[in-house]
Amino acid sequence: MAGSFSVEEFVGDGVLKEFIPKLVEEGWSDVPTLKMMSSDDMERFKLTQQQKDAMELRKHLHDQSLMQYADMMEASKLSLQNLLSMSNAALSSQFNMKKAHISRFISKGKNISCAYESCNGSINGSKKGNLQTSDLNAKSTLDLKLNEGHIFKGTVSAKPAGSRLCGCIRTPPIVEDVASYSSIANVAVQKQASEYKVGVESKVASNLPTMKASDLWREKAAILLCIRRPGCIMCRAEAHRLYSRKPIFDALGIQLVAVFHEQIESEVKEFWPHYWGGVVLIDKKMGFFRALGGGQLLKDSFLTGFVLNSQAKANYKAAKATGFEGNYRGEGQIKGGMFIVRKGRGGIAYQFIERNFGDWAPIAEVVEICNRIKNELQGHGE
Repeated sequence: MAGSFSVEEFVGDGVLKEFIPKLVEEGWSDVPTLKMMSSDDMERFKLTQQQKDAMELRKHLHDQSLMQYADMMEASKLSLQNLLSMSNAALSSQFNMKKAHISRFISKGKNISCAYESCNGSINGSKKGNLQTSDLNAKSTLDLKLNEGHIFKGTVSAKPAGSRLCGCIRTPPIVEDVASYSSIANVAVQKQASEYKVGVESKVASNLPTMKASDLWREKAAILLCIRRPGCIMCRAEAHRLYSRKPIFDALGIQLVAVFHEQIESEVKEFWPHYWGGVVLIDKKMGFFRALGGGQLLKDSFLTGFVLNSQAKANYKAAKATGFEGNYRGEGQIKGGMFIVRKGRGGIAYQFIERNFGDWAPIAEVVEICNRIKNELQGHGE
């Protein structure tokens, strides 16, 4: 899969495959963390030059969602820099790379669109588990703000409504106030998948007992990404973008949880761990989704919410550019969003509402809120 978070798919059948047991032993057990590996870390693991080249190549291909070329390119024994300097014709003939993929592979070679480059200055040279969180998050948040033209919006956030038929169609209203803690604390959920870690038996489960949502954040703050439809390419792109920042959230002590409102096992299996490696929950009664709408489900039709909505179509175009695939299985009119919940009974720190289909919570805003939660805990001596 183009940008899967499965470690087995990331390392492929090349020279890194034999390295998996050592990675697991040292705690490098998920793809976002593995992609943080610096040259110093590689030296510490005594990687050969061929293994170093393979790691850098696979990092780049994963960033560009071009992992289907990884085994073939690695087998060529060319370094990433040598591959980037090849002509379009050579890439096409030697690796059967499509024209659009060649453009993505080369043009973004010096501008990788992931979180890693914005915080490498703080991380490189640090061993796994010893990240300097204050430097890491100050710099990553600043860079993300600059990249996204970020303006902090407060506890409840939503992007502007897209124009619909030149303003002739009225935009559905959204809730301006943060949901009450009680509206989400007692929501009954089922865990469909645990956090993905290579070397640990992980699978999608069904028919598990229900649990109270507040049990999730009893000991650790959580980001809850409420997914409108797991097969939607925009939802997949949002989930992938957020989970790519897992090392940042790990450093801040925040867990990542995806919430679905439909139980379609095949869709969970396609979604996890390919687009998301965090916990996956099913909220059959749609308690989280109702909380986003102040007690009512936020819904829109395909015609007015997408076809006639300029912002939704722009969101789709941006998601399509990632190279991900989608499908049309499942209900797709109930809008999602995000909650960031403090640990224990600390309450809701932030909520984002999917006003237009495919709206994404600004990453800079999410990181900033999580940084505040971390500072709150430190202020209380935790």
